[in-house]
Formats: sequence, C-alpha cells, structure tokens
Amino acid sequence: MLRGLMNLFSLCWKPFGPDGENHETNGVLGGGGGTTGGSREGKDRLLWFRDIGKYGSGEFSMAVVQANQVLEDQSQIESGQFGTFVGIYDGHGGPEAARYVCDHLFSNFRAITAESHGVVTAETIQRAFRQTEEGFTTLVSELLGSRPNMATVGTCCLVGVIYQQTLFIASLGDSRVVLGKKVGNTGGMAAMQLSTEHNANIEAIRHELKELHPNDPQIVVLKHGVWRVKGIIQVTLTPAYCITFNHWHG
Repeated sequence: MLRGLMNLFSLCWKPFGPDGENHETNGVLGGGGGTTGGSREGKDRLLWFRDIGKYGSGEFSMAVVQANQVLEDQSQIESGQFGTFVGIYDGHGGPEAARYVCDHLFSNFRAITAESHGVVTAETIQRAFRQTEEGFTTLVSELLGSRPNMATVGTCCLVGVIYQQTLFIASLGDSRVVLGKKVGNTGGMAAMQLSTEHNANIEAIRHELKELHPNDPQIVVLKHGVWRVKGIIQVTLTPAYCITFNHWHG
C-alpha cells in the first residue's frame, strides 16, 4: 500500500515559464538521499513526466500538465531517518508563495524534528507549518514597498509524512488528498479521501469563519452564486490540521 501511495502523489514542478527558465526548486528530489533509479523522463510541450523511479520507502512516478503561462505550483519528496515527506503546494495569484513553502517547509520540519530526537508527531508538522507561515509573512512585510504584489499571492499546502507505521496528513487550503487502494484481487482501485477542503462554499467552513470574525458581517459573501471570503476568494486558510493514521503498513 505504501508503494501505491508514493505512486499516487503527483509531483508537479518541472514545466517551464514563458522565458524557458526552469523553476525547479532545491527541495525537489533533493537532500533526502533519494535516487531516480534510472527512470525515463519526457517532455512534450506543456506535458512533463517521469516514469517509475526509486525513492526512499518505495517507488514513485510523476506527471504535470501546465495550465498557466508560468507554473504556480510546487512539490517535493524527501526521505531520510524520519521516514518519507511529500509536499504539494498549489499556488494562486503567482508562484512566489508556493516556491517559498517548497524551499522552507521541509527545512523547518527537519529542524523541529531534530529537536525531538527524530520523533515525528502531529505537533511537529503543525509547528513547521506555523514557522513557515510566519517566515513568509515577514518576507511579504519586508518587500511590500518594492513588490506589493507579494501581498496578493498564496498557496494551498498538502503534506504527507510516513514515519514508522504512522501516516500523517496535514492540509491548508482546498486541495485534497486522495489515496488509491487496491480492491482485493479484482485489479480495481477504490478512492479514499484523506483530507477535507477549506473552502467558503462548504457550510461548516462559513460557520467557522463567522465564529472567528463575529464583528465582520462581510467575512463571507455570496457573489455570482459562489461563497467567497470578503467576496474575493473561495479558499480559506484555517489553522493547520493534521490527521494521523496509525498502524500504516507498507
């Protein structure tokens, strides 16, 4: 099952921007002692893929179809003594936030994990989320005068960490983690939703926002038939939550 999980995480970072520059980040396939295992790589215009390769706990494959002129999304897979770390960052409004998270989240996670002698817990991941958010907020404040657009970019964040026999899933935003599980010997696959989206169209999220902002009657607004935060954006970034699946068998 672990091998299937690694195959199903799409790692989407490779396509090029309008000037042909490669925006691959340092965290992707780096720092964890992994190897591509001689896997075949290909690119056809806006489609990029890598066939099955070896990494950490098992095998992985990846593919991406670029939808925007500049790819706003980033991702990474890392492996080491702590286990396996997979991060997928769905940027919006520009690529800067997703790139920052890809460059800093795992580094923060690794440093915090070292403080606890290599033990991974839900709190470990939540602390890494908070530290990364604080770092990006500080950066935006420093650059606000010269790059005001930095205040308008953001990213969703999905993280999966496999530590010993436990799978941790952490999420911010309205991306979704889905696990494909083999159905007996039928050859079929069953989709298992492992996370819940943070989106203003979800009634529970709207109630949560209103409770958090009781003095703001415009915190969620129905606009063109869609609920949006302040009438602008659907995605919400509620406090990071982490789901733990114990007795995970690879």
